[in-house]
Amino acid sequence: MNSQDSSKKPTNFIRNVINEDLSSGKHKSVITRFPPEPNGYLHIGHAKSICLNFGTAADYDGWCNLRFDDTNPAKEDVEYIESIKRDVNWLGFEWHDKVKYSSDYFEKFYQ
Repeated sequence: MNSQDSSKKPTNFIRNVINEDLSSGKHKSVITRFPPEPNGYLHIGHAKSICLNFGTAADYDGWCNLRFDDTNPAKEDVEYIESIKRDVNWLGFEWHDKVKYSSDYFEKFYQ
């Protein structure tokens, strides 16, 4: 049986970097993003990424943006966008503010 304190927060290299950046003042808060391409349904790897990005932000009282990487319109569909939003909610997470799209920034990219 493990005698370690179960109330202790988990740690890994990502959390170590976050802890260092917050304590040094390099960053004031944790803001992450989940950037799926809406060209199909999510798989287990996406679920892991959702839990990492949304969960880490929540653990540090930050937030996670849902930003669709809609840069390949020939393969993307609104059905996948709606499915991804439902899946994020089903996993117990809410994104910050409104959903974002890479295409919203195309004009800026061209400048």
